[in-house]
Amino acid sequence: MTALIAAAAPALLEIPYPHIDPVALDLPGPLDVRWYGLGYLLGFGAGYLVLRALARRGFLRLDPAAVGDLIFALIVGVILGGRIGYVLFYEFADFAARPLTILQMWQGGLSFHGGLAGAVAAGAWVARRHRTSWLNVGDAVAMGVGPGIFAVRVANFINGELYGRVASPSLPWAMRFPTDPAAVGAIGAGELPLRERERAIEQMYESGAWECIAPQVPPRHPSQLYEALGEGALTALVVWGVYLWNRRRGVRWGDGAYGGVFLVCYGAVRTVLELFRQPDAQFRDAGDPVGTVLGPLTMGQVLSLALIAAGIVLLVRGIRAVRQDEPSAVDSRAA
Repeated sequence: MTALIAAAAPALLEIPYPHIDPVALDLPGPLDVRWYGLGYLLGFGAGYLVLRALARRGFLRLDPAAVGDLIFALIVGVILGGRIGYVLFYEFADFAARPLTILQMWQGGLSFHGGLAGAVAAGAWVARRHRTSWLNVGDAVAMGVGPGIFAVRVANFINGELYGRVASPSLPWAMRFPTDPAAVGAIGAGELPLRERERAIEQMYESGAWECIAPQVPPRHPSQLYEALGEGALTALVVWGVYLWNRRRGVRWGDGAYGGVFLVCYGAVRTVLELFRQPDAQFRDAGDPVGTVLGPLTMGQVLSLALIAAGIVLLVRGIRAVRQDEPSAVDSRAA
């Protein structure tokens, strides 16, 4: 037992998990201001600024004054779609047994892929209402969603949720999460409601108990940060890089192409990062510790490969199309 603990002891250069209370502002009563909610607020705020700028430049064929309507619709679509997607893709059996818990979103449970579907539906509704192309709206949203993905993944890190698979102690940036089942079980907080469990973890740090428990907690990949950098920052850089490169060359892609770039890039990054993310508990068992749902693929990989396929269709279609409001390169040279 001593040897086991010694082997699991934090390495000299190990980066400690920077524990932060998931509640940014603890208000009297049942409502709290959480970092997770602030991440969404930051994302939608940044998205509003990007979409308004794109509308003023004429890329988004929507009146700048209507961008507020679009953001409001996206907020509703992302939240409803994210919750419905989580229920359908990840916890259908549990929610079917207790339907009222579907409304308890403060307990967590939003799916990115479901939120994306909700955003598409919301964008299409606004586009139809304002008589413009829903694919053009999708292109603009794809260019403005990066900061939101980044902020929400950082909030996942602060919450200590969606952590990665067990890593080698020699990995310099591997971290031991206080929300790991080994830590939560050691303080008997596994069955507590969310906020009470968070307070128990706070007490673990304040009392110094974490220093004794940490060696028994396995080091893990901080996959939330991988996703923040990959799904958020890298994907945004690719989409904007392609847009600016085309703009410099005077190339005009048809509607849907930049949305396609986003889907392909996000889907590819998410598919790879699923290899480092801890498999969803509801899909794992003794015979399948990886939690696969289709051959060797996890649920996240299956959904992400579907995004890649849809993105390729949109990208090819957009590259082949000529925007109706722009002259073609041949016409410009002839003029």
